[in-house]
Amino acid sequence: MYTRLLTFTGATDIDGGITYLREEAIPVINAQHGYRGVSASGDRTRRVLSILSLWDSEADRAASDSALGKARQEALKVVGGELTVENFEEVVSELAKPVKPGCSLVVTRVSMDPSTVRDNVDFFVNQVMPEIRSQSGFCAVRNLVDRSSGKAAVGTVWETRKAAENSIATQPQRRAAAEARGIRFEGAPELREILFVEVN
Repeated sequence: MYTRLLTFTGATDIDGGITYLREEAIPVINAQHGYRGVSASGDRTRRVLSILSLWDSEADRAASDSALGKARQEALKVVGGELTVENFEEVVSELAKPVKPGCSLVVTRVSMDPSTVRDNVDFFVNQVMPEIRSQSGFCAVRNLVDRSSGKAAVGTVWETRKAAENSIATQPQRRAAAEARGIRFEGAPELREILFVEVN
């Protein structure tokens, strides 16, 4: 699976952005070949809105870009702030419980030497995932990687904000093992709320 991640920073109208996504953008996205779903998350305090779309292949994602370019610009007018567009490959995905609006999302950004991506994905699956999965309130996880740059984003979804905060509290004990493998953490984990989900 391949993904496109839109991140609006300095957002002035997150709710308006969700309305635009639901009423205007979704029909356009649904018409694109290979589209498999979209989710949106936000942090109202930090004025951040992110929209993640899923695609069958890299080619499908690329082919959708021109059709969705206008929708992105219209969304930016509604949401405000600045927009960053990133492309990733989804290398790990697990769903234990339904992800729905109101769930909490923890986003952890990391980077690594591109040559170590494969080994570090194996490390994540074999060493990190069992710990995350065992925690109370766990719903889902996605590990997104840009193999060319070594940049990655790990998103874990939790039933409640408290469960998400508890997960963040356990990160330091895993962080040391990851850093020993050359994985660099880009800032602190971000806590957001799931605002919209559509699975195609």
